[in-house]
Amino acid sequence: MARHAGVSTATVSRVLSGRGQVSPEMRRRVRRTAEELGYQVNSIARALRNSRTDTVGMVVPSITNPFFTSLVESVEHALGREGKELFLCDAQSDPEVEARRLASLVARSVDGIIVSPSHGTASGAAVQETADRLPLVQLDRFVGGTDTDWVGVDDIAAMRQVIDHLYAGGARSASFVGSRLTNSSTEQRLAGFRRRAGERGMTVREEWILLDDYTVEWGEAAVARLAGLDTLPDAIVCADDLIALGVTRACRAHGIDVPGRVQVTGFDNIEFARLSEPALTTVDQPRDRIAAEAVRLLAAAAESAAGGAPRDPCAHIALVPSLVIRDSTRSAEGTS
Repeated sequence: MARHAGVSTATVSRVLSGRGQVSPEMRRRVRRTAEELGYQVNSIARALRNSRTDTVGMVVPSITNPFFTSLVESVEHALGREGKELFLCDAQSDPEVEARRLASLVARSVDGIIVSPSHGTASGAAVQETADRLPLVQLDRFVGGTDTDWVGVDDIAAMRQVIDHLYAGGARSASFVGSRLTNSSTEQRLAGFRRRAGERGMTVREEWILLDDYTVEWGEAAVARLAGLDTLPDAIVCADDLIALGVTRACRAHGIDVPGRVQVTGFDNIEFARLSEPALTTVDQPRDRIAAEAVRLLAAAAESAAGGAPRDPCAHIALVPSLVIRDSTRSAEGTS
């Protein structure tokens, strides 16, 4: 094969193993020759030789949630640039299922695992047990008290952006609609909401804090509850876009003008957010950066473990998101 490609056997080895420095042109030439000759790398033999499988497991709470679907895609692309393959598992938002998925990935001898825990406490034992056996990085959500790296978005900073924007658009009271407080995402977003709303002097009534699930249906049900109260808030801050899509839909059904009467915001900037009516103002998570950092942390942990070096202190990387302003809010008081 090296003779057909016009390169040395060492270059072929570096390209096919994904290790070592090779120019992009040389890499393309070797891979093109491999395709022409029908050459395939014997992954089992390579794994035995290198004591690694070049596979990474990933466990997410629910693959049906569009945010996690896009996050998985970003992680898969980041791993692909490192010559690694992804094994994906759906925890079905159940810590017991999640524990079985983690154990299965360990049994398959993956090189490491990336996990977004489904529960803020119940996921802890399985996550830590797995992290004790092989490199593991938590992303987006995290379990407190575990000894692992984490990378995700700064939810407190995100809520600061949301509240400041709503305040500038004239909102002086706000509701928060999210999931039950069983995961770090909702916990952090609600804490950030309360903090910034308090700093802005905005009214937040306890009956306006509505918590259940990350679904369109829950967003619709939440608006039905709010519409039955004596006073509507000026804004409804949603913990994710699925909830926000349900909120805007229900507002139309109840004759509540968005953003004229109530401003609505989401979180995650899924594809459907820009297609909704009205188009949804939402927090955009830097998914590609989150994925790249997770893959980098996992590689660093694996390298440290392979070399027998003492483990570095756990990294906690919170990336600042951006607010995408669309038609469900007012950009400044008196304007839309």
